[in-house]
Amino acid sequence: MSNNNSILYLFDRPAEPAYVPKGEKKVAFDVPPNYLPDRYRNVAVDVINRFADTTDSKIPIRQITLPDLSIPLRLGRREPFSLFIPSHRKMAARLIEIFMGMRTYDDFLSASVYCRDRVNTNMFIYALSVAILHRPDTKNLPIPPLSEVFPEKFMDGGVFSRAKEEANLVPAGSRQPIVIPKDYTASDLDEEHRVAYFREDLGINLHHWHWHLVYPFEAAREIVNKDRRGELFYYMHEQIMARYNLERLCNNLPRVKRLINWQEPIPEGYFPKLDSLVASRTWPSRTAGATLKDINRPVDQINLDIQDLIRWRDRIFNAIHEGAVKDTNERRIELTETEGINILGNIVEASILSPNRNLYGDMHNMGHVAISFCHDPDHRYLESFGVMGDSSTAMRDPVFYRWHAFVDDIFQEHKNTLPPYTTQQIDYQGVQITDVQVVTPNQPTNVFSTFWQQSDVDLSRGLDFTPRGAILSRFTHLNHAPFRYRIAVNNNQGSAKMGTVRIFMAPDKDERGLPFTFREQRLLMIELDKFTVNLRPGNNTIERRSDESSVTIPFERTFRNLDENRPVGGDSLAQFNFCGCGWPQHMLIGKGSKEGFPVTLFVMVSDINGDRITQNTETGCNDAASYCGIKDRLYPDKRSMGYPFDRLPRNGVDTLQQFLTGNMRLTSCNIRFNDTTVPPRNSGADSNSLTFS
Repeated sequence: MSNNNSILYLFDRPAEPAYVPKGEKKVAFDVPPNYLPDRYRNVAVDVINRFADTTDSKIPIRQITLPDLSIPLRLGRREPFSLFIPSHRKMAARLIEIFMGMRTYDDFLSASVYCRDRVNTNMFIYALSVAILHRPDTKNLPIPPLSEVFPEKFMDGGVFSRAKEEANLVPAGSRQPIVIPKDYTASDLDEEHRVAYFREDLGINLHHWHWHLVYPFEAAREIVNKDRRGELFYYMHEQIMARYNLERLCNNLPRVKRLINWQEPIPEGYFPKLDSLVASRTWPSRTAGATLKDINRPVDQINLDIQDLIRWRDRIFNAIHEGAVKDTNERRIELTETEGINILGNIVEASILSPNRNLYGDMHNMGHVAISFCHDPDHRYLESFGVMGDSSTAMRDPVFYRWHAFVDDIFQEHKNTLPPYTTQQIDYQGVQITDVQVVTPNQPTNVFSTFWQQSDVDLSRGLDFTPRGAILSRFTHLNHAPFRYRIAVNNNQGSAKMGTVRIFMAPDKDERGLPFTFREQRLLMIELDKFTVNLRPGNNTIERRSDESSVTIPFERTFRNLDENRPVGGDSLAQFNFCGCGWPQHMLIGKGSKEGFPVTLFVMVSDINGDRITQNTETGCNDAASYCGIKDRLYPDKRSMGYPFDRLPRNGVDTLQQFLTGNMRLTSCNIRFNDTTVPPRNSGADSNSLTFS
C-alpha cells in the first residue's frame, strides 16, 4: 500500500488531539510545539510526554507556512455542521481548497494535522475526505466509513455509555458485542415505523453520505464538474424513491405522498434517538403535525422565507415548460434530450454548476434546511438542526422521502416533455430473449429469499478517551440469499454481437391491489444490474451472480474493520481501495412478505452501438457504476440514466407487456421474507452478547 496512508490516522477518534496515539498500532503524530492549540502551548512538553509510554511509533510532521483558517474557524469546533447551510458549505469549500492547494503529500498531512485540532470536527472530516478522494497523491486511499468515525450518527445514543463501560472494565479480546435492538426509534403504533429497517439501515445512510462526498456541490470546479453529475443527482435519488416505495408496498403502506403543500402540517413525526458525542447534545425531534415556517437564524446566517422556495419552484417549472433556462447573462440554454436533465440536476441541487443560482435559487438544500429547523426556526430555544440537516442522517426521517418525491416530480416534469422512445430506439434487431430465470439455493425458481441478518461494527475508532481494542456494536438488518440470473438469448443475425443486459424489478400491483399502468410502473422500476455481453450466433445462456451487481458494493465494505479486512496487496487491494460509493449489497432486494410479494423482473439486451462509451474502466472503482459512476472516468453508459423507463411510452402502450420488443422479457417472481435472524458471519452463537434495551 502507498506510504501516504498515514493520513488515515486522522480519522481515528476525531475529537482527541492529534498527538494522542491512534489505532491499534498506537501511532502518534509528532507535532511541532506551535501546532498545539493555544490552551496547551504553555505545557507542550508535559502534554506530549504524557503519552510517550503508550506510543509505539511516531509520524514526524513537517512545519510549513500555516494556512489562513479565518473562514473555516467561523464555526465553533464542537458546533453541529451541515452542508445544506450555505455559510457552512462555504467554510467547508474553503477548507477543501486549502487541502487541495498543498503542493506535496507531506504539506497536505502537515496542514491536516494543524487544522484537525482547531476547526469544526465534522467539517474537518468532510473536507479531509473530499480532499483525499480528489488529490492525485491520495485518491486511492480507502476513506473509513463514517459509521466508524462518528458512530453516534447511526445508532441509539444509549449504546455509548455501555460501550465505554465495556471498554474500561473488560480487556480487549474478551469484550462482548453490544446488541442494538431493531426497533428503538418508535413502536408499531406508528405505521411509518414498519419501514424503519430501510430508513435507518446503516449501509443505506452510508451510501447517501459517501455519494455526496464523491459528488460535492460546492468546491473547486475541477472537483464538482464530473461527468453527468447533475443527471446522476436525479437518478440516484429517483432510485432511492423507487426502492422505498417497493418497501412500503411490501409492508401494506401506500406509496409516498409528495410534500407539495408547504403550509399544511406534516403528519409524520420523527424522534431519532441519536446523540452528538462531539457537540454533547441530542439530535432534535420533530413532532407529528409540525409546520414549515420562515427561518430567521442569525447564528447560522440563514434568512429563508417559505415564499423563497415557492418562487424558486415556480421558476424551475416555468423553465421546463419553456424548454430552456437562462444563465446569468440572460442567454437561453436549451433543455435538450441529452443535456437537459443534467442542467436541471445542477439547478435543483444548486451546485456551483447551476447556470443561474440567483434566478433558480437553492431549492433542494434549503428545503432540507426548512424542514430540519421547523422545531426552532428563530433559535429561541437554542436548538440546532434535525436529522434532515445532515446527509449521513437525513434518510432516517420519513419526510426525506416526501421531500424527494416532490424533487423527483420536477425531473419527471422535464422527462414528460421529451419524445417517447420509438421501437427502433429500444429494439435490438436480430436479438431475442427466450427465457429468464432467477435461481436461489433451496428455493423454487423465480423466488427471492430475504431474512434478518446480524452484523458487527467496530465503535473503537469513534469512542474518544477510552482504552484501545475493538468494541463491537451488533446491528440487525435485512439481507437476502445470494441468487443468480439465467438468461437465454437468441442471436439470429449469423455473426457475433455485443449488447448491454439491463435488469430491473418493479412491484406488480398498487396499494389497492390493482395492476399498475405502464406510466405508473415505470417510476417504480428498480435497477438491479447492468453489464456487457458477447452474443455468439444462435443460442446463448448468460449467467450472472447477484453479488456482481452494477449498483452495489460488497457486504464487507459496509460492515468492515479496515485494519483487519484490508488485503495485503495486488489486485485485491486495488479493488478494496474503492471510493466506497454504492448501494449496500444486503439491500439489493426489497423485504417482500411472508406469503411472497409478487414482483416483475424485466430483462433487456440493448444495442451496444447506442450504449458504448470507449474508455478504460479498469480503475478498481467501477463496481457500483450505475448509481456512482466510475472514478475519474465518463459515466459508462451513453444512454439516459434509467433507460428505457425514463420517458413516457409511445402511443398504444398502456401496460408493461405492451411496451416489450423482442430483445426484452418479463418474468413473474416472488420475494419471500423469512422472519428469522441469522447470526453474524464468521462468528459463533451470540447468546453471550450484551443486549442493550
